[in-house]
Amino acid sequence: MTGKGTANKWGLTFHHLGLAVKEPQPAVAFLTGLGYEEGRTVFDPLQNVNLAMLTHRAMPDVEIIFPAGSAGPLDDLLSHHKAGLVYHVCYTSDDLDASLAAIEADGPLRLFEVSSPKPAVLFDGKPVSFYVVGGFGLIEIIDESQTPHPAGSPSDAA
Repeated sequence: MTGKGTANKWGLTFHHLGLAVKEPQPAVAFLTGLGYEEGRTVFDPLQNVNLAMLTHRAMPDVEIIFPAGSAGPLDDLLSHHKAGLVYHVCYTSDDLDASLAAIEADGPLRLFEVSSPKPAVLFDGKPVSFYVVGGFGLIEIIDESQTPHPAGSPSDAA
């Protein structure tokens, strides 16, 4: 169901839900039991996590995120949510700067950058960034306007 829907006043289109888990097998078993199809599993060195995308023709895509084996960004989250947690909603934008400016200009919403754009292995090198929207939670944005390049290349220093 990736990329379905139309952009809104902020230029964002729903992409997937992000599910953090300690071990992927139970989540994969549950989702495939619901009719999801398992895509590739990859290690993303810039985010220091393992990722697997599961898709369904009628339900939202789910990205399973699990630890890479060394200390990483999920450690604190999973220490408080041992069974796993849907912890981010991902959107795409054709103009990241315009989308961020539109959100920030829209009344009482407050936007805090958590992770600046960096190429994502799971999305063929397209830049992804993370933000907390006050009163909503964590969002990921895939920047569709940027030319993808391989994650981990020298131009990725951030």
